[in-house]
Amino acid sequence: MGARAEQLAKKYDETCREMHTTVEKLSDADWKKTTSAEKWTVGVVAHHVAQSHAGIAGLVDIIAKGKPLPNMTMDMIHEGNAKHAKEHANTTKAETLTLSKENSAKASSIVRGLSDEELERSAPLLGGPPMTSAQVIEGILINHVNEHLGSIKATTGAK
Repeated sequence: MGARAEQLAKKYDETCREMHTTVEKLSDADWKKTTSAEKWTVGVVAHHVAQSHAGIAGLVDIIAKGKPLPNMTMDMIHEGNAKHAKEHANTTKAETLTLSKENSAKASSIVRGLSDEELERSAPLLGGPPMTSAQVIEGILINHVNEHLGSIKATTGAK
C-alpha cells in the first residue's frame, strides 16, 4: 500500500459517502421515481451502484495482480444490468444502503492494498485500449458512482 493508493481510496470513499448521504435522505416517493438517464427507478439505480462496487473492484484487483480478464462484452454487461433491474425492482432503501456500505468498504480495502507497481499494471478492457488499475479506479469505479449519483440527484432534486 502506498500514498497513491490511499489517495485513490479516499477519493472513492468520499464519493461513496456522498451517495450514501443522498440515498439516506430520499423519500419513498423519490425512491420510486424513474430516472431519465437509465430509465430505471431511483431505487434500482442505487442498488445497481451498490452491487457494482464489488464487481468493479474485482476487475481492478484482476488487472493489478496481472491475472487474465474474464471474457466480457458490453452486450453482456447491458444484459446483466437489465436482468438486475428486473430482479431488484422492489429492493428497499435499507437493503440497498447496507449492501452499498458493505461492498464499498470491501472495494476501498482492495484499492488501499495496491502497490504503486500494481496501480500501473494495465490490460485491455472490453476490446478497448489498455487501462491501468489506477485508470480503472478513477475512470470506472469512482466515475460509476458519480454518474449514477448525478442521475439520482437530477431525478429527485437532491442537493
